Amino acid sequence: MAAMRKILVSYAYVCLWIFLSSTVILFNKYILDKKMYNWPYPLSLTIIHMAFCSVLAFALVRLLRFVEEPVGMTKKVYVSSVIPISALYCLSLWLSNSAYVYLSVSFIQMLKALMPVAVYSIGVLLGKEGFSSKTMGNMVGISVGVAIAAYGEAQFNARGVMLQLGAVVFEATRLVLIQILLTAKGISLNPITSLYYIAPCCFVFLSIPWAIIEFPVLAASSSFYLDVRLFSANCACAFLLNLAVFLLVGKTSALTMNVAGVVKDWLLIALSWSVIKDRVTGINLLGYGLAFLGVCFYNHLKLQSLKIKEARKKVLDGDEDASGLLGQNPDVEGKSKNDANV
Repeated sequence: MAAMRKILVSYAYVCLWIFLSSTVILFNKYILDKKMYNWPYPLSLTIIHMAFCSVLAFALVRLLRFVEEPVGMTKKVYVSSVIPISALYCLSLWLSNSAYVYLSVSFIQMLKALMPVAVYSIGVLLGKEGFSSKTMGNMVGISVGVAIAAYGEAQFNARGVMLQLGAVVFEATRLVLIQILLTAKGISLNPITSLYYIAPCCFVFLSIPWAIIEFPVLAASSSFYLDVRLFSANCACAFLLNLAVFLLVGKTSALTMNVAGVVKDWLLIALSWSVIKDRVTGINLLGYGLAFLGVCFYNHLKLQSLKIKEARKKVLDGDEDASGLLGQNPDVEGKSKNDANV
């Protein structure tokens, strides 16, 4: 009974994350698309999100104590690690939101299938991942699938594709740097503390290009006056999505979120075709189907690797417990055996 309850709770968190993630994507598309709400200012939308998330994250961390601040976050770590990660994050969000002005939701989801390729490739270049011909072959398969999907795209826009690919590269680099700059130092950030530290930095970074690029245009038009209810709802959905990520990863695992992300992508493709009336061609589906199989295989390899690591950890813990029961230190015992052999 307890196991069944745990499974149902996990599925509830997965469904909540898929719902909120899909809602935010479709909501952003609705606001930015020229054929819908027609407010094509992705940089302004991103900076509004960062301002909203900064305030709420501060309230949750410092006032309500919803989560604890991570141990080890010093001024030096903040300057050397958090600021570069924040710069990459705001670039990723800016470019990703900009792509919604030019591309359909379904095609953007297909391009996002390249994320494992980018993460693995950058991880190898920075020495975080070991090179494997098997994994690289899988990455090539995913890339070929996405290329076929792009070839069959009815509303292909080169500028939009470049923007989305740039967003994928910046986001992948950010994920790898989190492992190198923060996790390696024993600092773990959940989605709430990530926003607490990163959102204010992003707001500052984005305010400079915003003042140069979009503020003059907004100030000269009626678009400067926002629909408070619409944008508040949009920001609230974006923040709730971060809470959902916190619950999903905390109660299940990051791998579960990756698998759920594949389901979400197919759901969004179906919704964009049936609700938004995006045109999805057979070649689109064939290419994305190949990429989808590659992503599934990548997740399978990650799961197998995780199981092997857990099994090794259990064996090591068991050896340490056995040594403790015998009242021996494994290192000392090993040394005495070597001395005896000499």
